[in-house]
Amino acid sequence: MADQEIPDQGLEIRLASRPQGWPTQDNFEITQAPIAAPGEGQILVRNKVMSVDPAMRGRMNNAKSYVPPFEIGKPLSGGAVGEVVASNSDNFEVGQAVLHQLGWREYATVGESHAVAVSGETAPLGAYLGVLGMPGLTAYVGLFDIARFQQGDTVFVSGAAGAVGSIVGQLAKLHGASRVIGSAGSAEKVRYLTEDLGFDTAFNYKDAPVAEQLKAAAPDGISVYFDNVGGDHLEAAIGSLNDFGRIAACGAVSQYNASEPQPGPRNMFQIVTKRLSLRGFIVIDHADRRDQFFNDVGPLVRDGKLRYDETTVAGLRNAPDAFLGMLQGRNTGKMLVTV
Repeated sequence: MADQEIPDQGLEIRLASRPQGWPTQDNFEITQAPIAAPGEGQILVRNKVMSVDPAMRGRMNNAKSYVPPFEIGKPLSGGAVGEVVASNSDNFEVGQAVLHQLGWREYATVGESHAVAVSGETAPLGAYLGVLGMPGLTAYVGLFDIARFQQGDTVFVSGAAGAVGSIVGQLAKLHGASRVIGSAGSAEKVRYLTEDLGFDTAFNYKDAPVAEQLKAAAPDGISVYFDNVGGDHLEAAIGSLNDFGRIAACGAVSQYNASEPQPGPRNMFQIVTKRLSLRGFIVIDHADRRDQFFNDVGPLVRDGKLRYDETTVAGLRNAPDAFLGMLQGRNTGKMLVTV
């Protein structure tokens, strides 16, 4: 297929300034930028759908982490799926759909080693940014490898209506959990977890102290805690975990926008007395699990046994609003932006 007609410039969204506490629209700059033709071994992709993720908040800070921070005046980046519109690579043809990490722009010039071919016939393109993408792999690795899930476990998931948590709870149920409990931030999300996703019970963390609600939901304690929130959720989980319980520490969204260091759980000594295991993990360290993940989870998605939901915002100019909305919990399932 011949290369498609390509404009000289395209929209991109840059980091205008580093947030102090909660990000605002002022931290983003929307601008036109020249489109670079693909060099040797590169492809030019017209993005169709992009992801906004909680981890992007950390990259807005100028702090050392597992990935470099975003640079002021440069475009942000993140997962995106698009169509190859020009190719200077033997491995990709014009018209193919590819997954890559240069979202937040209309057009992306991508090295062939940083793109993965995907099929819109196998699943909708947005699924490769959610249930079959980084969030799905995060849920899979965290539950089975990090938390060492076993049939019969009682599992508590915080941020359970989000892209990762919603998959964790369903995978636990599908693999024989005795009880799955979720926390979320609204009555509608609690209903969604129990009625639509099959969680055994769920609670709104805004209604009463998390420790009280968790003890009521799991009077016999929990075996596994999948932590997306940190803070009072982590303290409550430590209090409810039975001996030799396991914690997979995936995120701490309750602290991402704090301008001052937050106090840790006050019951940390229970980690010793209960002989608990707490392990943090980053999904990029587990790329070797991707093939097994596709083999195990792909059929569940195809057969409708694993439900996934998306909250979609239209238009690249609205990506900052989608990002802020995701941090505020305005999404159910994966938050996506159609470019």
